[in-house]
Amino acid sequence: MRRSDLLTPIGIFIGLTMVLFGIYFNGGLSGMVSFVQISSILVVLGGLLGALLVNFDLRQLKMTVKVFKEAFRKNDHDVKELIQLFVRLSEKARREGLLALESELDEVEDPFIKKGVLLAIDGIEPEVINDIMKAEISAMDERHQRGRAIIEKAGEYAPAWGMIGTLIGLVLMLNNLTSPETIGPSMAVALLTTFYGSLLANLVFIPMAGKLENQTDEEIFLKMIMIEGVIGVQSGQNPKILEEKLSAFLSNEQKNQSLSEESEEELAGATAHEV
Repeated sequence: MRRSDLLTPIGIFIGLTMVLFGIYFNGGLSGMVSFVQISSILVVLGGLLGALLVNFDLRQLKMTVKVFKEAFRKNDHDVKELIQLFVRLSEKARREGLLALESELDEVEDPFIKKGVLLAIDGIEPEVINDIMKAEISAMDERHQRGRAIIEKAGEYAPAWGMIGTLIGLVLMLNNLTSPETIGPSMAVALLTTFYGSLLANLVFIPMAGKLENQTDEEIFLKMIMIEGVIGVQSGQNPKILEEKLSAFLSNEQKNQSLSEESEEELAGATAHEV
């Protein structure tokens, strides 16, 4: 299950707010107004759009909105719950057979787990299940890389188009050196395009691409747990052994938390028994 990730909009908001505060405290409202130049914005955004149109085909560009949305969402899987799901499936498979797992699939939301369990029910060999599911992971990784490439390229192009806008401004300024009083304002306008390009790249595009890459790594990590779980269920592993095997994917902090919870449950059980 995926849900909204508020950290992305909060991070962009905080970054932009701090930039605006920095401008306001040094130049007041007039200083903030001087940072708004429509011509500079058009150069950066127009140049960026043109570069992306040259770099990517229409099918890839249509993915941009979807890719942006993914940066505002996150995976809601809990590794400990995932392990317990496979322990439960393993117990049922050993007790009632693999065919009995079909009734459990209605409660499983993840299509990757469903696919793996159905392959196991169909009697596919563990090696073949492993190959099929890893091939799906590779395909998913490739799709994510292609979608992320648009954001990464935008992060590369935005500062470059900012610099191009600055060069345009400098050329126009040098053509009017007969009016010294216009040099300062013209220079400020010229530098604004670099500011816009750098801000877009370092506050939006590059951080978003980094978040998308982290999400892909996390998703691959979870799917590797699922593959081990499905193969363990299919091969009839003892539920306790399967639990220990899958627990290797937990961090030390998660393992310690699990031990603490088990200790509390045992203590509560002992207390209830004494009463």
